[in-house]
Amino acid sequence: MRMRPTVLTTIAVLCAGGAVAAGTGVTVARTNDAPALAATGWTQVGHDVRSGISGLTVTSRTHDAYRVLIALDNKRPGETRIARLDYRAGDSGRTATVQPLEWRGGAEPIDVEAIESVPGASDEYLAVSSRGLVYHIEVTDDGKAVQVRDLSPLPAIGEGDDFESFALVSRNDKLAAVWADRGEGDGRPATLYAAPLSFNQYGESVFGTVTKAAYRAPYPTQDLRHASDIAVTDSGRLLIASASDEGDDGPFDSAVSDAGSVSLDRSGRVRLTMARSPEILRKFKGHKVEAVDCVSGSGTAILGTDDENAGGALTTARICH
Repeated sequence: MRMRPTVLTTIAVLCAGGAVAAGTGVTVARTNDAPALAATGWTQVGHDVRSGISGLTVTSRTHDAYRVLIALDNKRPGETRIARLDYRAGDSGRTATVQPLEWRGGAEPIDVEAIESVPGASDEYLAVSSRGLVYHIEVTDDGKAVQVRDLSPLPAIGEGDDFESFALVSRNDKLAAVWADRGEGDGRPATLYAAPLSFNQYGESVFGTVTKAAYRAPYPTQDLRHASDIAVTDSGRLLIASASDEGDDGPFDSAVSDAGSVSLDRSGRVRLTMARSPEILRKFKGHKVEAVDCVSGSGTAILGTDDENAGGALTTARICH
């Protein structure tokens, strides 16, 4: 299903009553939602279950304007899996423009939950599904599609693992991947995984020795997914988003915590250090944060939500120091 770009703003009224904009297939914010969203710093991105943001990676930044690729956890044929999003978060108003990208080079994935830029590569990304399948993709020259270069599974997948998180760390010309099973409530903490990563001549992902650690989020406390996304700061701090999900209509609640650190030495060995008492950096009541990316050199994170029937939203927070 192809959709033309839709501009969503928390200030201007775009479509009365939250109906689907004709010819776009994207639902926009209801009129009475705009003041509330503006007051809380959130920018609406769609307004139905197909428009929630399950993962994001910042590809460029100019002052308060960001270009982002987002992952959407859609499952039906023809629904958008990856989209380009232009986001402006300035004092003059917050806007988001969404351009769905066509999926090429294989069957459409089911439930894409994370996406990350490949350091040192132009327009190359790794997208990860909840089952632990890693799609090495690139944006086509015309900017209208993503092309699959390779498909491979994550290593060391545990029984019952359900993945919503993935991040890449580049240090000393070496690369490492960090990912997590989301966990579920008191009985199942998240499992964090980390491993060296390289690509062979065919673009295939090659993972090294895997390190594992358990993680229990300090917040929220009900219907908890301990790890709904992860990000690694320039200094190596490990940030983990956690979320409460009581169903497609919520209520939702989220937080991002300082959960430890990730280091990568000159030989390529990865060390994953978990904090004994994770520090809650910010709470996000009323939203299910499933996407976090730190903008290098800025201390700022862009966060995206998958609020199910309420669609998705974006905001920024100074939590990446």
